[in-house]
Amino acid sequence: MEIRWDVFLIIVGAAIVTFIPRVVPLMVLSRIELPEWGMRWLNYVPISVMAALISQEILVHDGKFSSLTDNIQLVAAIPTFLIAIKTRSLLVTVLSGVIFFMFLRWVFTWV
Repeated sequence: MEIRWDVFLIIVGAAIVTFIPRVVPLMVLSRIELPEWGMRWLNYVPISVMAALISQEILVHDGKFSSLTDNIQLVAAIPTFLIAIKTRSLLVTVLSGVIFFMFLRWVFTWV
């Protein structure tokens, strides 16, 4: 089997480009002590990123903001959000979201 060097170099380059932004901040931040306010601020980063990703997926439908009647994802997200608050379980939340979404798609295919 022949090695295609252009493909190999693209793979190595992609690995380096992916590796550097992940490792350099980790190396820098592991050497310094962050202040208390910085640590508190960093605690909110994961939930903020997740909220931004989910809200964009739920609220934007076909490139524009959609209403509650047009968007099955938004309708399924409401009870899923309530279950997430009640149970605080990722597994239960994901399963209930999938079940709500499947049920709504099934209902709207019959309508």
